[in-house]
Amino acid sequence: QVQLVESGGGSVQAGGSLRLSCAASGRTFSSYVMGWFRQAPGKEREFVAAIIWRNTYYADSVKGRFTISRDNAKNTVYLQMNSLKPEDTAVYYCAADRNYSGTYYWASTYDYWGQGTQVTVSS
Repeated sequence: QVQLVESGGGSVQAGGSLRLSCAASGRTFSSYVMGWFRQAPGKEREFVAAIIWRNTYYADSVKGRFTISRDNAKNTVYLQMNSLKPEDTAVYYCAADRNYSGTYYWASTYDYWGQGTQVTVSS
């Protein structure tokens, strides 16, 4: 069983930055596909970013503003969010996939999820 714990959410003004962290348990963290998803009120959960080994992938809506990274020594994945916009307001979830299936952008691909952390961006 893998446990994921997110932190770093909060409230910022438009144009500001936040860094989310996701600490994972488990001895094989380095082999996991790690993803970030978000869910705004009344909307479906949507893909934000994923990291597969050292390759990174982003939703078009965050490309150039968000950066996903991982520190395997700390079993932690990060999401650096810059130039935040009000439309980035959502609960952000960290997710882990034990066996990469090629569909990193689908929430159903992932085996484990964190509890979520709220990000609120005001205009």
